[in-house]
Amino acid sequence: MKDLATALAPPRFWPALALAAMLLPQVAFAQSAQNSLFSNAPSAGWSPSNERGSVTGPGNVLVPPTANAIPRAPLPMVPPGEVALALDARFGKNAGPITGGLTWRVFAAKPDTGGKYRLVKEDKTPAPTLVLPAGAYVVHVGFGLATAVKPVTLTSETVHEEFDLPAGGLRLEGRVGDARIPAGQISFDVFKGSQFETGGERRPIAEHVMTSDVVIVPEGTYYIVSNYGDANAVVRSDIRVQAGKLTDITVTHRAAAITLKLVSDKGGEALANTAWSVLTPGGDVIKEALGAFPRVILAEGEYRAIARSEGRVFEREFKVVTGVDGDVEVLAR
Repeated sequence: MKDLATALAPPRFWPALALAAMLLPQVAFAQSAQNSLFSNAPSAGWSPSNERGSVTGPGNVLVPPTANAIPRAPLPMVPPGEVALALDARFGKNAGPITGGLTWRVFAAKPDTGGKYRLVKEDKTPAPTLVLPAGAYVVHVGFGLATAVKPVTLTSETVHEEFDLPAGGLRLEGRVGDARIPAGQISFDVFKGSQFETGGERRPIAEHVMTSDVVIVPEGTYYIVSNYGDANAVVRSDIRVQAGKLTDITVTHRAAAITLKLVSDKGGEALANTAWSVLTPGGDVIKEALGAFPRVILAEGEYRAIARSEGRVFEREFKVVTGVDGDVEVLAR
C-alpha cells in the first residue's frame, strides 16, 4: 500500500472530489468508487448517463491506514528559553494520519505595526518538531484547499498539537466510448457546492485540471465541468468528497472530432483561407475557425457548417455520431 505522498505524485494542483451525482436532465446515480488516499487500487463501478455524456467512477472503498501516528524524528536539542512544538495532522477524529502534502506555517500571535502577522517558521514534513522561543503563536496547516488554524502558547514543556483535516482527493480522466481521451484534449473545472444551487455566478476553485492530476479539497459537495475540446462537448456532474479517500472518476463524453474542409470536388484538396462557422439547426453558433482544415470536437447531434472563401458562402448540414471521427467536406459550388 502506497503512502499519501506516493499516491498523490505528481500533482499540479492542490484543490477536488468523490461520489457521482445528477447529470442533465434525468440521471440515475450510484455510489462512486473510492480508494484510500494511500492506494491507487482500481475497481469497477456505476455509470449514470444523459443525452450528452455520463460520469463513471470505479468501485471498492479501501480501509484507511490504521497507524496511530507518523514516525517522528528524535527530539532535537532545545536551547534554554526555547520550547519544542510537535505537530501532526489526521483526516479526522479517529482517522488515519496524513503522511504527505502538508505545509506548516507558524506565525507570531500579534500583528506588527503594519498589521501583518510575521511568519516565524515554515515546514513541509508530515510531522515536524519545531523549536521556537517561548511565547504565543498561531499555527496554520494546509493540505490542498483544506486548512486548519490553532493558537499555541509555548512555555517550558514540549507541546504536541494534532490537527484534523477532513479532506479527500479526486483523479479524473475522459473517454469517448471505450477510447481514452488524450490528456491534452480534455480539462476539468471544479466548483464548490451543487450545480443546482442558486446564488449567482460562482468561480471555480480549480481550473483546467488535467488528466491524472490529483486535486484535494475539504470533504463536502462539489461539481465538476468537463470540457472536451473548446466547443460544446461539456459534461457536468455533482460529486461528494469523503475524507481520506482518493476516487478515480472517468467522464464519458458523447462526442466526436470533426475536420472541416472546403473542396472543389469530393475528396479534393482543401481550399486555404477559409472562414468557418458551425451552427446548430436553430442557428446558434457553436464554433468559429479559420483555415484549410480546422478540427473541432462536437457533442453528438446535428449541425450546419458554413464556409466563407473569396467573398462566397457555402454550407452543408451534417451529423455527429459519438466516437465516429471524420471529415466533413463542403463543396465550393
